[in-house]
Amino acid sequence: MKKLLAAFVIAATIMSCSQKPEGFEIQGTLSGDLEEGIQAFLRKRNDEGRFINLDTAIVVDGKYSFSGQQEEPEIHYIFFDAARGNIPVIVENGNIEITAQRDSLGYFKIKGTLQNELFSDFLEGSRAMSYRARTMTTDMRRAAADNDTVQMNSLREEYTELQEEAKEFELTYVRENPNAYISALIIEKAQQQQLLPESEIKSMYEGLTPEMQGTEIGKRIKEKIDKGDKVTIGVKAPNFTAPTPSGDELALNDVLGKVTIVDFWAAWCRPCRAENPNVVRIYNKYKDQGLSILGVSLDRKAEDWKQAIKDDGLEWNHVSNVKYFDEIAELYNVDAIPATFILDKDGMIVAKNLRGPALEDKIVELLQ
Repeated sequence: MKKLLAAFVIAATIMSCSQKPEGFEIQGTLSGDLEEGIQAFLRKRNDEGRFINLDTAIVVDGKYSFSGQQEEPEIHYIFFDAARGNIPVIVENGNIEITAQRDSLGYFKIKGTLQNELFSDFLEGSRAMSYRARTMTTDMRRAAADNDTVQMNSLREEYTELQEEAKEFELTYVRENPNAYISALIIEKAQQQQLLPESEIKSMYEGLTPEMQGTEIGKRIKEKIDKGDKVTIGVKAPNFTAPTPSGDELALNDVLGKVTIVDFWAAWCRPCRAENPNVVRIYNKYKDQGLSILGVSLDRKAEDWKQAIKDDGLEWNHVSNVKYFDEIAELYNVDAIPATFILDKDGMIVAKNLRGPALEDKIVELLQ
């Protein structure tokens, strides 16, 4: 009888451990100088990147909680009344525990579910890098105040090395944690900001577990990879037609030269405007040898677009639908600018997103 009872207890324990939690519960502890009735807000970003409120809780004796059901892991954020910053949390079914200090929310601690344990591991390394960066920034300010150029140059080199180290830290984390939601977030950030070659983005995505590939963020990465394959190096650039500043229609195929730069930019884009003098110099130097440029503006206002062309001296062909990230940007899988596509005489894409000396080097190579 005792053996049967023991077997029943073991079986019941196995069954209870194998059952997935039906919902999530976030148990939070907030310390510090707290006014009575302070509120906590659970929010997430909508498709436009704006925070929307999902739930509200009252902080009582430093405690608050949120609960609900979640189909798949998703990044959410906890805000508090009159407190700077927020606490990111990966909401997934299970019990999640968060502790934080009101005046330093960025140093929160989180545990309780697989994805948040993985997130906690990532935060440990990321915070160490951030601390070193802040220390360097303080040292650079001190060196600048003392006019210590030797120390400034040394610190700049050290800071550049730290940036590369931080990048490698994230890539290593992705490779070592293919089951982490944070890994998918890192890949999407690198993809959106064009921090890595498309081939490397694709390789990292393929290294994710099927569960992470099947999340909404995984699907977005895959969709962008598939779109990118249509405008990758080695394929013919899709033709398009759009209005010029004078209102006439102009097609890409109408302005193809021996070498053509399709330049996605906007008046509001500071990096674009900063690169324009280099593009102007290259255009003036090589236009008589067969260089053609078609600027594709992603501005919202025609007057801003036209004024920027005049102010920056962009004396090449321009088109725009004046609709921000429009159908042309979608056709070329552009969701961040500046973005450039270098075409050969047959309209084939031979390079992408080159700037500075690298852009001129490629132009020279193709014109030979």
